Amino acid sequence: MNTIKQLLIWVLKIAGLSILYIPIWSAGAMALQGNMPDIQSEPGLMNETMAMLFLALVNTLLIVSLIVTSKWRGWKLALILAIAYYGSFTFITQIETWYFLHGITVTSELISGLFIMGLSVPLVFIPAAIFICGYWKRKGTKPSVKIFAMPVRQFILKLAAVSIIYVIIYWLAGYFIAWQNPELRAFYGSTGEIIPFWEHTLQTLTDTPDLFILQLVRGAIFVLLVYPVIRGSTVNPWATAIIIGALLAVPHLSHILANPLMPIAEVRFSHMIETASSTFLFGMIIVWLFHRKHRNNEM
Repeated sequence: MNTIKQLLIWVLKIAGLSILYIPIWSAGAMALQGNMPDIQSEPGLMNETMAMLFLALVNTLLIVSLIVTSKWRGWKLALILAIAYYGSFTFITQIETWYFLHGITVTSELISGLFIMGLSVPLVFIPAAIFICGYWKRKGTKPSVKIFAMPVRQFILKLAAVSIIYVIIYWLAGYFIAWQNPELRAFYGSTGEIIPFWEHTLQTLTDTPDLFILQLVRGAIFVLLVYPVIRGSTVNPWATAIIIGALLAVPHLSHILANPLMPIAEVRFSHMIETASSTFLFGMIIVWLFHRKHRNNEM
C-alpha cells in the first residue's frame, strides 16, 4: 500500500511540475519578442500544444531524474544542475546557432535573446523542482564526495581525448545523417550532389578549420558541465550514463517545434536525429571515462 501511495505522489509531483514548466519556459521565451525573423516556418512534427506538453514532460522527467539520483542537496544541487542544464540546453547549443546561422536567419540582437531565454528554467524551475521533490534539505549525515576521482593529470589527459572523440562523433553524425539530406545542404548553401566523405572532410579542414577547433572546445565544455553531476550520482555507471546522455540529447528534441530560425521541417528533423543520437552517445562515453580513474592510465 505504501508503494502505491509513493508512486501516486510521484506521479502527481511530475504532473504538477510538467504543468509548471510551461509558463516558466514561456517567460524565458519573452526575451525573443521583437527579435525573431519575419520568416514563415513549416509546421513542426506535432501541433504546438502537444509539442509543448511533450517537451515539458520530457524535461521534467530529466530534471527529476537528475535530482533524485544525486548526493548533492539544497543550493549546491541547484547550482550544479542549473549550470549543467543551462550549459547543455542553451550555452552549447546557441554557440552553434551563432556559428552556423548568424547572417542567415539570426541577428546579433536575437543571439543575445537566445542566451537570456534559457535562464528561466535553471534559475526558477530547477530550484522549485528540488524543493517539491524534497531534496532541498539534507537528511542524515553529510556524504563525502571528492570532486576529483582521479589524478589531475589523468583528468586533463581524458579531457583532451574526449574532446577529440567528440569531434569524430560530431563529424561522422553530421556527414552520414544530416548532410545526406539535400534540403539541409541547400539550406547551408551547398547545392548539388553530395561529395565523398574524405573529400568533404579535407575541403572543410582547408576552408573552415575553425569549425573543428570550435567542436574541440565544445567537447571539453560538455565534460566540465556534467562532471559534478557524475561525481554526485548515487546510481550505477550505466544508469548515470543514460541520464547524462539524455541531458545532452534532450535539448535537440525542441526541433519538433516550428522554428523560423530553421523554417524547413525536413532540415529540423535531420538535425534532430543527428544531434540527439550523437550527443546521447557522447554523454555515455563521458561517463565511462570520468566516473572513476582508470588504473592503466594512472599517472
